[in-house]
Amino acid sequence: MDYNIFSSTAPAMPKPSRGTEFCKLLLSQASRDMREALVPMAIPALAAHLSDVEFLYSDNKYYELCGQMGHLIGPSGIGKAQLTHLIEAIMRPFRLHDEVEYRKLVDWQRQMKTRGANKEKPERPDVCFWFPPADLTNPAFLQNAMALEKTGGRTQYLNLPEVEMADRMCGGHRQVSQMVRNIYDRQRAGALRATAEGVTGNPLLRVNITFSSTPEAARAFYRKDLTNGFFGRIPFAYKARGERKGRIPRQGAYGEEFLGKLDEYLLRLDNCKGRFVVKPLNRVADQLAEEMARLADLADDDMLFELSHRSILAAWKKGATLWILNDQSWSHSIGDFVVWFCYYDLWSKVHVFGDMFKLGDGQADEVLRSGPKNMLDGLPLTFSEQQLEALRLSMGKSKEGTRHQLNVWKNRGFITYSAQAGMYAKTEEYVGSLKLKSNGKV
Repeated sequence: MDYNIFSSTAPAMPKPSRGTEFCKLLLSQASRDMREALVPMAIPALAAHLSDVEFLYSDNKYYELCGQMGHLIGPSGIGKAQLTHLIEAIMRPFRLHDEVEYRKLVDWQRQMKTRGANKEKPERPDVCFWFPPADLTNPAFLQNAMALEKTGGRTQYLNLPEVEMADRMCGGHRQVSQMVRNIYDRQRAGALRATAEGVTGNPLLRVNITFSSTPEAARAFYRKDLTNGFFGRIPFAYKARGERKGRIPRQGAYGEEFLGKLDEYLLRLDNCKGRFVVKPLNRVADQLAEEMARLADLADDDMLFELSHRSILAAWKKGATLWILNDQSWSHSIGDFVVWFCYYDLWSKVHVFGDMFKLGDGQADEVLRSGPKNMLDGLPLTFSEQQLEALRLSMGKSKEGTRHQLNVWKNRGFITYSAQAGMYAKTEEYVGSLKLKSNGKV
C-alpha cells in the first residue's frame, strides 16, 4: 500500500511528470496550499467536454466518463473559491455555447409577451445549456437534461459553491440521494409525470457535478445517507486549515498564455470519440482492489471496504480522462495519480466522516480518534491474542472476531505466529512498508 489513510496528514500528491504535464499546467495559477485539492476536483469539469466515449473497466463492462463528481471540503476562508476560478477557465467554451442558447430563450420570451392573447404563441425553442447556473431548479434541470438528450446526449456540468444547493436542483433533500445515484450510474431520472400540458420526459442523466462546503455542512448534509450508496458515489477532497500563517496565499491569473495552452488540451477532449481499452489503467484498478482489501483487513472495517469499490472506479475514470489529455497515451505518472486519487478520497472520507460510520456525530478534528484505524499499528511489534482482543473491545468491535482477524493478518503476510512463545509478531515486510511511508516514499 502506497499511502496511509489513517494518518492525520493527507496523502501527498505525486509530482506531475511525463504524461501528466497537464496537471502542472492546471495548477500553475493556484496558490500552493490548494493545489492537491484542485486536481481531482477539476477533472469532472474537464470530462464534461467528452461525448461518445467509452472505456472498458476491469469488470469487463464499458463505461462512459460522465457521472463524475467531487466534493471539496475545507474550513471557511481556506480558499475553496479557487476551484470556481479554475472551472470558469475550463468551461469557457460551454459559456459561449450557453450565451447563444440564452439569447434564443430571451427572444422567445419577448415574442410571448408581445403577442396578443388571441394570437398563436410561438413554440419554445429547443435550447440546452451545457453549464447551467448553480441556482438551477429541479424542473429546469430535468427540462435541460431532456433537451441535451434530444440534441445528441451532451454532458451538462454543474458547480455548486454550497452543497445545500443540491436540494434545489433535485427537488428537496430527500430526492438528492436518488438523483445522485442516477447521475453516477447514468440512469434515467425517473421523472415521468402526467401534467395538464401532457407527459413530461424521463431523460437519461449525463451530468458531472462538483460541490463545495465546510466540514460541518458536509457532515450535516450526508448524516442520514452514509450507508445507502449515495455517500460512496461522491469522491471527496478535504483540505484542512493547517498552521496559522501570516501570509495571504498568492494566486496567478488565467491569462492568454494559460488559456492558449489549456485550449490545446480541451481540443483533445472534444475530438476524442469511440471505445477504448487501456490495459495498464485496468491493471492499476486491479492493484487498488487488492490494496483496498488489505486496508479493510487491517482496520477490520466492512464499510471502508464497500466505500473503496466506488473510490476505485472514480479514480479509474479520472485516469481515463488523463489518458485522453496525454494524447491517448499511457504513462506511469498517470497510474501514480490514479492510485493517489483513490487514497485521497478515502483519506478525506475517514478524516471528515470516520466517526459517523458508526452513527456518531463528533467534530471533524476528533474523527481520527473514533473512526476506522489500522489496528495492527496500534499493537507492539510482538503481541498476544489478548492484546488484540482488548484493542478490538476498546474500538467497539466484538471479542469473537479476534481469532478471524489474526488468521486474515497471517494469510496477508502481515504477521507470523510463534507456537512456542504463543505470541504474534509483525513481519519484516510489513514493518518495512511502514518505514517507507514515514520517510515519504510512495
